[in-house]
Formats: sequence, structure tokens, C-alpha cells
Amino acid sequence: MITFSLVLMSLFGVASGASAATNTYTVKSGDSLYKIAKTYKVSVSQLKQWNNLKSDSIHPKQVLKISQVKSSTPAKAAPAKSSNVVKEFRVTATAYTANCKGCSGKTAIGIDLKKNPNQKVISVDPKVIKLGSKVYVEGYGTAIAADTGGAIKGNKIDVLLPSQKEALKWGRKTVKVQILK
Repeated sequence: MITFSLVLMSLFGVASGASAATNTYTVKSGDSLYKIAKTYKVSVSQLKQWNNLKSDSIHPKQVLKISQVKSSTPAKAAPAKSSNVVKEFRVTATAYTANCKGCSGKTAIGIDLKKNPNQKVISVDPKVIKLGSKVYVEGYGTAIAADTGGAIKGNKIDVLLPSQKEALKWGRKTVKVQILK
């Protein structure tokens, strides 16, 4: 389990593939046009048009134009509508990465984070948030409760971030969590 994680400092992650100055995205292993389009709230056809792509095939390290992105940060999903919320409460949130010494890169439910570094995943105490639950985390977006960790007990979560820099920036904060249907 990866969340032995860096809760010790709870502040490690992995860099976004977006570039603010040029509005580009560097494709990572496991990415798809659909996933990138959803992240940046554009359509697959827009991505294909902006990049002169004839098919949906992309490859790692390929640089894609993300023309209408105003910043390097992907858009965060809005909080869920109350009809989709099963439960809502506040938690202490820290951050971790799949790229730590001794980490397998696989979550407790089997997601390979090294192959999917931009996957939105949180580490939870399964007594508080059931593994596999879809959740909305304030300031992070919609994620899946896919991992556990020794220091994650009670109303604490660990959000997966792609770079150490991003994780350090996240720090430790109190956030609202919504468990979704």
C-alpha cells in the first residue's frame, strides 16, 4: 500500500503535464484524449482539432495544445449537487505521491498509480469512508477512495498529487468531503 505514504510529512506528489506559458500538456502513460479533455473541460474533438490529430491515438511524451486553458492547473470539479451527496463532513487532509521509496505504486483496491499518475485518488480510513467510494474533496475535486495508510485514522484523508512540489503546496488543511452516490 502506498499510503504508508508520506503522511509522515504527508506532503509529496508528481508534476502536472500542463505548461502555463504555452497551454500545452505532455501526455503521460495511461492518458487518453477523453481523460485529458475531461480534466481541462474541453471536448475530444477540440483537442483533435487543435493538435491536427486524425485518430484518438496519443503516446507518452507527446505534447498537446490545450488552447483554451487559462492556467496550468486543471479545472477542479464543482461540489456535487445535494441530491448526489450521501454524507458530508470535514476532515484533515494531507497529500502523498506514488513515487516514494518503498512504495509499490498500487492502491489498496489495485489501481496502479505509476501507470495513472494523474488519477484522482484519496487514502482513507475504511471505517469512515468505504474503499471504492466516489467522493468530492473541497479544493481537490472528485476522486475515488482507493487507498489506506497507517497514519490515516478517523476523519483524516491523504490526497494523491503528482509532484512533491504540489504536495508541499497542499500542506495540511481542513476540507469538506462529500461522499457521493
